[in-house]
Amino acid sequence: MTTPLRPTSLDHVALWVEDRAPLSAFLCDHLGMHVIEETASFTLVGVDAKLGKLTLFEADGPRGPGVLERVVLRVGDVEAVAGTLPVDVEREAGGVVFTAPEGLRLGLVEAQGVDFDLDHVVLRLPDAEGAAREFSEMGFDRREGRVVVADRYVCLVEGRRDDGSRPLLNHLALLVDSAREAQEQAEARGLEIEETKDAPNTLAVFVRGPGGVRVEYVEHKPGFALV
Repeated sequence: MTTPLRPTSLDHVALWVEDRAPLSAFLCDHLGMHVIEETASFTLVGVDAKLGKLTLFEADGPRGPGVLERVVLRVGDVEAVAGTLPVDVEREAGGVVFTAPEGLRLGLVEAQGVDFDLDHVVLRLPDAEGAAREFSEMGFDRREGRVVVADRYVCLVEGRRDDGSRPLLNHLALLVDSAREAQEQAEARGLEIEETKDAPNTLAVFVRGPGGVRVEYVEHKPGFALV
């Protein structure tokens, strides 16, 4: 019997952007985040390195939303935050939605926890039901039309949208205790391993998921000390 993949968290959402600076500044100035790490190739932003984060990679633009419908953050008081934003907001059941720099659609929902932590991601895929089955093989749990890891989830909606071959979404990252074990389990399931990366703070394995969505299994090394 194949050992189940057991990620412990939806760790971060990674994006391709034409210019990291405006989006990073927006997230830090208006959504309570700070720059956790910045290198020549990426900017990592969030409220805490051990909570849900956004990773920004620079790439040729313009980028298209493609499968990425929105990234949704949790806050204790949606209206209080919405009133401070320098952009138009659209109100819908349970929260608000707005457009940040780089065309990134963001949402806010009222939820318990740390303000501006990652709550969920909405993906638009041509076969949402088939995608849910595939994601469940990759370590997500299926609950009420969602695919879930711990207290964060991915909502799958039916549809297709062209990104002009320049997608905004780079990958979704799942935190695991051991990236090597995750790789072995992924290979046993016949998942396509794209690459592995051994970085100073993390060890990561990337696989190809439904609709071309890349999924990273990331292990925080013992010396992981980002703030």
